[in-house]
Amino acid sequence: MLTTDTSLLRLLQLSSASLPVGGYAFSQGMEFAIEAGLLKKEADVHGWIQSQLEHNLSQLDLALLHHALTVARAKDWPALNELNDLSLACRESKELRLTDTAMGEALARLLTSLEIGIPFQKGDEVSFVCLFAIACAHWQIDYPLAALGFSWSWLENQVAAATKLVPLGQTQAQQLLRELQSDIPHAIKQAEKLTIDDIGAGLPMVAILSARHEQQYSRLFRS
Repeated sequence: MLTTDTSLLRLLQLSSASLPVGGYAFSQGMEFAIEAGLLKKEADVHGWIQSQLEHNLSQLDLALLHHALTVARAKDWPALNELNDLSLACRESKELRLTDTAMGEALARLLTSLEIGIPFQKGDEVSFVCLFAIACAHWQIDYPLAALGFSWSWLENQVAAATKLVPLGQTQAQQLLRELQSDIPHAIKQAEKLTIDDIGAGLPMVAILSARHEQQYSRLFRS
């Protein structure tokens, strides 16, 4: 993976937990999984995140990012709109769709403030993945590096959620990050092989738990 210092710094900015898009506010079903007693310790969280990385992030978000970055670089806006529709259609619960669109809305405001043009109208539901691709295309960040930043940001948010909810100690959280980050390169390579027709997540229990989280009596994370 080759990049300029400027592109790398832009990627770090885009992947930072301090980026004001609200990723920290969503647990993507984890909160109800813990409420239901399915995740009780560090090993359970490891399995939960690893499964999502392999069967969800790789098969859906990273694959979408790969294609969206290609069409954004070519400024093929109709194709990007189609990928945006596909991204939203693949969200299996109201909460998972809200995660994508709420973060997308925040990133759209940020990119506009940075004078980066986006091919969507105010009020459109826009996928965070597609906007992330636009930013990476604008800053000349190639797919492998863009996917690495996207995956790291997602992983960090998942571990942060587990740290609050299980709860885990900071040392356990760092151990999880160390162990799970080694799975990211494989997920990126697998995503790169997928055609648009192959895109789609395959974790029905996550969708069910996310839907149940929408009605959870008491929660820390948004639905």
